[in-house]
Amino acid sequence: MGRRAYRLGRRKAAVDLTVSSILEAGRQLVAEGAESKVSVGAIARRAGVSRITIYNRFGSRGGLLRALAPASPQPALPVGEPREALREHLYRASASWAANPSLFRHLPQPEHEDSEPNRRLAERLAAADALRPGCSIKEAEDVIGALTSFAVFDRLHKDGRRPAAAVTEVLMRLAAGILA
Repeated sequence: MGRRAYRLGRRKAAVDLTVSSILEAGRQLVAEGAESKVSVGAIARRAGVSRITIYNRFGSRGGLLRALAPASPQPALPVGEPREALREHLYRASASWAANPSLFRHLPQPEHEDSEPNRRLAERLAAADALRPGCSIKEAEDVIGALTSFAVFDRLHKDGRRPAAAVTEVLMRLAAGILA
């Protein structure tokens, strides 16, 4: 009796189609904007799959929502004069959040963010004597981290009534508290 050949190609195509359907359903529900609509059950119904399929593929609602988020590799720290590097850093964060704020509202907030870029920028500001007297590098790092957070961006962005560039200008005025 011969063995049947397993054809991963067909199976992979079906899995890819299922994942695409799930992600598209998630994007649609997020775009509709109601927090209560973005549940695993609602996404499963819209995608035509079971909740178990979603949990098997993404692990949790948070895992699914993270998969919906655009990939955001940590951008290189801006070069140039430290104050302008701070402005560019704030702008990049704002532009990243502005890409899809309704999605980021649904994403679980990370417990520990990578603060290395913020620390390096705070160190550059300190080395250039651009920090106000008495402001430590740690304080500057924390302030930069707060100013680049989604919560602060979302409050200032007001669902698009302020573009990312205008949010950056407000953030720079707030950053004046740590600058000399």
